[in-house]
Amino acid sequence: MSGAGFKGKLYRDDAVILRVQKLGESDRIITLFTRRHGRIRAVAKGVRKTMSKFGGRLEPFGHVDVQLLEGRSLDVISQVEGVDLYGRRIMDDYPRYTVASAIAETAERLTPVEQEPALRLFQLTLGAIKALALGEHGSSLVLDAYLLRAMGIAGWAPALRECAVCGTAGPHRGFSVPAGGAVCPDCRPPGASHPAPATIELMAALASSDWLVADASEPNHRREASGLVAAHLQWHLERALRSLPLVDRDDTTRGRARDRKDSS
Repeated sequence: MSGAGFKGKLYRDDAVILRVQKLGESDRIITLFTRRHGRIRAVAKGVRKTMSKFGGRLEPFGHVDVQLLEGRSLDVISQVEGVDLYGRRIMDDYPRYTVASAIAETAERLTPVEQEPALRLFQLTLGAIKALALGEHGSSLVLDAYLLRAMGIAGWAPALRECAVCGTAGPHRGFSVPAGGAVCPDCRPPGASHPAPATIELMAALASSDWLVADASEPNHRREASGLVAAHLQWHLERALRSLPLVDRDDTTRGRARDRKDSS
């Protein structure tokens, strides 16, 4: 056999679990977003058996410490320890689950090349999943903050405080996705939308992690901002995100005391 002499090396990393797929009768393919090695698809052998020693640690949205063995096509997970299994706090809450799914799909789409390090996006993804699990902010706000900052990392950030075309300082009332964001009256193209000033201010707050402003925002401005963020993202992607239309956008910021109770 030509592969008889192949012997991969072991390596270790910490990772966020983005996706889990069945493979055969007892295995799974785990899509990991790792700190140092980027996005990796790896096989977890026997993980679906009731006696599996680490099956419960390989669930979506968990933060894990994982050891892998290099393979010819897919690497193999040989050890895994839970750092914080955030999925256990997310999976039974539909708004949080739909948001986490959209975050995970976005992370996959923005890492098209496997095993290419993407540290800033990894840190952003881990932080968003943690914030979602802890219930620190409304889940829709967490998603839009993640999408705006992820687009910034990818070089697609919408202009919010200046005109996307001429750079004139704002605020501006027009917003055009094809033009690149907020636009001044002189540069506003036909078909540009006219969001409320508070909506643009909310988007700017989310992009800069100004949670005092974001948490105090009104539901109608959140909905308008979500529509603009989604439109801007999907303009730059080659195809639409499957999970984004499923996101429950009607969530409200839960009481922090309740969230702490849920996460305990």
